[in-house]
Amino acid sequence: MTIAHILKHKGSTIMGVSPDQSLQEAALILTERRVGALVVLDSDGHVEGILSERDIVRLCAQAGAAAMTYKVAAAMTKDVLTASPRDKVDSALARMTDRRIRHLPVLEGEKLVGVVSIGDLVKAKIDEAVQEADAMRAYIATG
Repeated sequence: MTIAHILKHKGSTIMGVSPDQSLQEAALILTERRVGALVVLDSDGHVEGILSERDIVRLCAQAGAAAMTYKVAAAMTKDVLTASPRDKVDSALARMTDRRIRHLPVLEGEKLVGVVSIGDLVKAKIDEAVQEADAMRAYIATG
């Protein structure tokens, strides 16, 4: 199974934010959209970073409540791990687990085409296992 398969079923809605927006604005978007991370995009739509709830908490721990007035660029992770739609789910899961990240922007060349979470990937693996088990049961029953 590939990342493209997951995006096909999940959709390719992208929650993005500008590096110049405040952390307060970003936190509101995270809360309203009920997501754990936002892709940080420049004015041309290219990925500059990713901002997770963890990034915000880290900066708040260092700077206190004033951190919410800082720009997204001050808290975002700049070294972004990305995936291709052609990547296998198992490979993406392994990379995310190794780097201890929960969100993976998906790029086709330099164009952002979606974002997958570790939850999306785990759900896909569970669905696949259930389908295989159902197929085995049907095969055995018709034996």
